[in-house]
Amino acid sequence: MKTNLPVIIPDWPAPANIRALSTTRTGGCSLPPYQQLNLGMHVGDEEFRVINNRHLLSTSKKLPQPPRWLKQIHSTQVINTQDWYAGIEADACISQTTKAICAVMTADCLPILLCDVQGNHVAAIHAGWRGLAAGIIENTIAKMACHSNKLIAWLGPAIGPSAFEVGTEVRKAFVDINATDAVAFSAHDSQWLADLYLLAQHRLKAAGISAIYGGNFCTFKDQQRFFSYRRDGVTGRMATMIWIDYK
Repeated sequence: MKTNLPVIIPDWPAPANIRALSTTRTGGCSLPPYQQLNLGMHVGDEEFRVINNRHLLSTSKKLPQPPRWLKQIHSTQVINTQDWYAGIEADACISQTTKAICAVMTADCLPILLCDVQGNHVAAIHAGWRGLAAGIIENTIAKMACHSNKLIAWLGPAIGPSAFEVGTEVRKAFVDINATDAVAFSAHDSQWLADLYLLAQHRLKAAGISAIYGGNFCTFKDQQRFFSYRRDGVTGRMATMIWIDYK
């Protein structure tokens, strides 16, 4: 078990006081099919192993507080870290408080991080196709209480556009709202391949965010680094998190 966990540090021009990272599957103590660094308590893994993995993440990366873990339900529900409690149902978390860690867990869905250029506001969003279509991005931005043109975004590890096969109902859920989303779907046999990254970019840009980074991963294809629910069925979860270190 590795004590210095390999994580992905977002490559974006965030202010110096903003900290962010995305975990991989490498370095924890979970056994197959959850190997190794499973952080999800809800996927069938042994609880003590998940607790050990979370502790390892905290100590290895010197996290200032335990992350505010959410019970994610593919909703548009957004909570503030000040209102957090264990088991709260939400798919995005915002904060203006130092050291309070916003976190989301994924294994194909898209994790999105937001921060403002002054380093006073941060957010973590869990964006599967249902949440994207329903407005999780827009709802999060609305609750951040800062101008969207002052926000920057990073798109973390998610299933890539050559692997995310969906039915007509998914394409319809987007195109019926915004016809320009049609470019994010390509025909594939009797189904469609969907580009989660492009769909998220459309919404971020429409909301006034032009500074968008990341979006070059594929959890499905990169089995060595990432968990993928689509690929494996029973599997672990990665975490993507952000916090304000100081003001």
